[in-house]
Amino acid sequence: MEHTVSRTEKLDALFGTPVFAVLIAIFCNALWGSAFPFIKMGYRLFAIETADTASILCFAGVRFMLGSLLVLVGSLILEGRLPALPQGKVLAECCALGLWQTTAQYAFYYSAVALLTGAFGGILNSTQSFLGVIFAHFLYGNADRMTPAKALGCVLGFAGVLVGTLGNHGGGSAFGIFAMLLATVIFTLAGPWNKSVTKKADSFAVCFLNLFVGGAALLVLGLLLGGRLTVVSAAGVLDLLYLAFICGAGYVIWALLMKNNPVSRIAIFGFVNPVVNVLLSALLNGEPLFRWQYIGALVLVCVGIWLVNKAPKKEGV
Repeated sequence: MEHTVSRTEKLDALFGTPVFAVLIAIFCNALWGSAFPFIKMGYRLFAIETADTASILCFAGVRFMLGSLLVLVGSLILEGRLPALPQGKVLAECCALGLWQTTAQYAFYYSAVALLTGAFGGILNSTQSFLGVIFAHFLYGNADRMTPAKALGCVLGFAGVLVGTLGNHGGGSAFGIFAMLLATVIFTLAGPWNKSVTKKADSFAVCFLNLFVGGAALLVLGLLLGGRLTVVSAAGVLDLLYLAFICGAGYVIWALLMKNNPVSRIAIFGFVNPVVNVLLSALLNGEPLFRWQYIGALVLVCVGIWLVNKAPKKEGV
């Protein structure tokens, strides 16, 4: 009897094609790299002041709740069904993960965006690539040990961050730097927890709950603190919808890439993220492009990301 290829099998075959996988990995990282400058532009379009933390939380909350709906759309398109929501303790764990990975992380992240230039904030945020390597060494034991190449990559990456700290960075806020680094640590620590939860429940359901519960908490917190989100222009709405698209589409695309490719083939393109961030921050928000601190930091960070994701050589090759 002739075997009918399912929609899932066709997608797996497409995303497992090396050339397509590389192109879509670059696209996905470019999406994520564009988030910081578009968030900063969104503050301007919605007339949100730098010090208006409550309205910043409202903006973030609406974005993630909209992004969670796009995850459901992705599940319908890719799997032909809505994800089955978990029950009991697993449901509670998914909600707790959302409060940690989305609410806690992005409360600090969005505050940092308001206080730092997009270029510098993006360079700081790239430390997640290096923190992940360091934490993995202690969390996964022999399965993900530190290597000389990874160690050198981490040193270069953090050196790039130090270079980037030289000079003026928008608000020049020490709290902005602290908030971005703390958001990065929260994101890195959430990785193993997220991986553990997805073994107990549908990955689309986990992501939906993560974004929806975390986003709703941000919105409620912002409203309780007196925040508001007033539509000032159509451009502001489009900006918010694009940011929501990054949430939903980025998750679906990355999940398919990681499912059908060696990690080393895909993760290495994380260097695209800070590069796009710097370029779009200059284009959209008028930030300086050829500041020597940013150029030097970008070079060091990108080389560092390449080293930590470099596939280890096999013996005898």
